[in-house]
Amino acid sequence: QVQLVESGGGLVQAGGSLRLSCAASGLTVSNYVMGWFRQAQGKEREFVALISRGGAITNYADSVKGRFTISRDNAKNTVYLQMNSLKPEDTAVYYCATTQRGIVISKSEYNYWGQGTQVTVSS
Repeated sequence: QVQLVESGGGLVQAGGSLRLSCAASGLTVSNYVMGWFRQAQGKEREFVALISRGGAITNYADSVKGRFTISRDNAKNTVYLQMNSLKPEDTAVYYCATTQRGIVISKSEYNYWGQGTQVTVSS
């Protein structure tokens, strides 16, 4: 049974940092491109970042570029999202997901999803 479990969310003041983790079981993350998405209340789920299977390629949404860093530890079957200089508009539920469709940012291309972790940034 495939499971992706996100953790590390919470409440933080604007300008602060959080590190999200996504621990996988039932699959080998090195076989997948891994992505982070987020969904704010009342809005569509949107792409945040992705990392290629080996970690050499990353891609970020313009809104987080320069502030967020995605990384992976295939030995631990875990993907991370370091979030710095957080803004109130980063408030959302953050999800990790897997795809074998290559370097893609459309959520429809991702098959396995975690349950999400809430990030709230206060002003």
